[in-house]
Amino acid sequence: MIPAISKELIADLQEKIDFKTKPIGALGTLETIAKQIGEIQNTLNPVISKPTILVFAGDHGVVKNNAVSPYPQEVTQQMVFNFLNGGAAINVFCKQNDINLHIIDAGVNADFENTPGLLHHKIDFGTKDYAAEKAMTSAQFELALETGKKIIRKIYSEGTNIVGFGEMGIGNTSSASLLMSYFTNTPIEKCVGKGTGLNDEGVVKKAEILRKVYNLHTVSSAEEALTAFGGFEIVMMCGAMLEAATLQMTLLIDGFIVTSALLAAYAIDKNIIDYCIFAHTSGEQGHEKMLSFLQAKPLLNLGMRLGEGSGAAVAFPIVKSAVTFLNNMATFKSANVSEAE
Repeated sequence: MIPAISKELIADLQEKIDFKTKPIGALGTLETIAKQIGEIQNTLNPVISKPTILVFAGDHGVVKNNAVSPYPQEVTQQMVFNFLNGGAAINVFCKQNDINLHIIDAGVNADFENTPGLLHHKIDFGTKDYAAEKAMTSAQFELALETGKKIIRKIYSEGTNIVGFGEMGIGNTSSASLLMSYFTNTPIEKCVGKGTGLNDEGVVKKAEILRKVYNLHTVSSAEEALTAFGGFEIVMMCGAMLEAATLQMTLLIDGFIVTSALLAAYAIDKNIIDYCIFAHTSGEQGHEKMLSFLQAKPLLNLGMRLGEGSGAAVAFPIVKSAVTFLNNMATFKSANVSEAE
């Protein structure tokens, strides 16, 4: 169970922020982030320790028989190797910002046996085609959820207290659209976007396919929604998010697919939202609606829609700046600067 954030230090944190050598509120959103992380850690002197981004990779059976992506399923496997070889955007941004990066095989349709550098947690070789049956069994759902929690416990034990989430999986915008439709009660047509690059005609066709999928399954809980529509990577992220908040870590939320996992986690435990910092608004059309549903204010809007946790990595220096000013910036008294009347 996720603990409610302690409010004991709110006034003291606000006072510490207000008496820095600046006009009140002059650092804007940085002040909001500083206060939030102070509240999460229940201290006036929060620290960022071993920042880490987890990229969960998984395949989706729906792409084998339905035109929901312009890319073949093999791209998931190929991108995993690209991550491991350091060639993807997330590698570049993590290296730039000194962020630890772990790539997880949650359920890629490929044999990665003996592949170094990969965290091997494969549930199965991709999900089933949810246009015909549920994406996964109840047992697979439970295993994926618990595996995500286990991964978080491992990095937490190694000193990480802030974690970003990323993903890779051809077809996963379809799963995210279905989950968004269920959790936000939004018509599927308003949830579906271009994904990895569909044209307008392709988006219409994708929406038609997903409308049939949505009507095929009877869903009445977060667990049932994830079992019917989810990818193994999405379920694993959901479990990881729930555990990270339970351990009072700060969560960096990336784009459309990551936020679909958060919608499920939020449905399970509303307290999770107080531990989340939203990195950016994705260029995927449904993401802005997700953020509005969660009453979230993202840090950036750069038109990014890559996934991989790339938005979280790009936004991380802003979070670091917030904690740095709170801890290191002089006060009016210490700097002998006159305060406002």
